[in-house]
Amino acid sequence: MKPSVNLASTGARVSIRRDPVPVEKELVVTDIEGRDTRMVITGVVVFALAIVVASLGLMAAGSWTAKDYEVHVETRATGA
Repeated sequence: MKPSVNLASTGARVSIRRDPVPVEKELVVTDIEGRDTRMVITGVVVFALAIVVASLGLMAAGSWTAKDYEVHVETRATGA
């Protein structure tokens, strides 16, 4: 344990070491339009993902699957 320091004593001068002044970082100018574009794209993707997850949850809760339905496709030959 460190010994306590009596700052009121008239003996040897005690200096208190302080941390150096922090260096100021340069301000980086960001592209505001690019940032806004990324934020909009992120919002759209997250919203779409939330809709897909909610749809899957509702389908699972309702015991519905895509196997419940049959799709019949007829192809017609177009001749000249």
